[in-house]
Amino acid sequence: MIVSTPDILNASILIVDDQEPNVSMLEQLLSDAGYTQVESTMNPQEVCARHRKTGYDLILLDLQMPNMDGFQVMEGLKTNESDDYLPVIVLTAQPGHKLRALQAGAKDFISKPFDLVEVKTRIHNILEVRLLYRLLHQHNQLLEQTVQERTAELRESEARYRSLTELASDWYWEQDENGNYTKVSGPVLEMLGVRVDSLAGESSNDKLSGWNAAEHAELQAKIAARQPFLDFEFSRTNDDGSHQKFRVSGEPMFNRLCGYIGYRGIGLEVTSKK
Repeated sequence: MIVSTPDILNASILIVDDQEPNVSMLEQLLSDAGYTQVESTMNPQEVCARHRKTGYDLILLDLQMPNMDGFQVMEGLKTNESDDYLPVIVLTAQPGHKLRALQAGAKDFISKPFDLVEVKTRIHNILEVRLLYRLLHQHNQLLEQTVQERTAELRESEARYRSLTELASDWYWEQDENGNYTKVSGPVLEMLGVRVDSLAGESSNDKLSGWNAAEHAELQAKIAARQPFLDFEFSRTNDDGSHQKFRVSGEPMFNRLCGYIGYRGIGLEVTSKK
């Protein structure tokens, strides 16, 4: 991100000083340097309200003022919830106030009497940082909005995918990397008549009873090899001698780092119990 010279010269600046000669001198200095949006006030009590309304890119703030000094003004500016960056350069003739002002949140200081080269340099540098901060904030907001929109799109897409797969199949399933089922939709228990874990390849004899061993082994080999499979058919023989046939499709799932995280797919009974 780069801040151009026109961006800096078009930045909004507020001069706050109870001494009219100081205000006039700073206004003339900024005008000669090419700054186009410069305002001023000799009343520190109106600074916070003006900043909430305008959102100045920089406030040149005198510390020694009657009724309300610069430290009190900075405390008031901190209550502006729409801006967590305090764009203040303090103006002071008291060397002992510089550290206190920086601790209070000021971004820099300019010593009185003014050195005109120093004033222009410090103002330019702080405005560049301020505008970069604003660009970064806007970029982060845009990024967060984009992430939220993409997340919503993915959820909507997943919902449509689930709906379509449920309409086109008898069940939808997902396994984790260990072969354990994490999601199942559809009448799996009623249709298969066994726990769905049987499809995961558990090797106990009671789980494999009735299933075609060769088909079962072939399916498990595809899963072990992380291969996608389409319309793979396998069958089982029930205790009453009837036969069932099923068709299953699946694909391996990987995370953004290409790490294997499981399988997902759909299944369909192609021959009902007789």
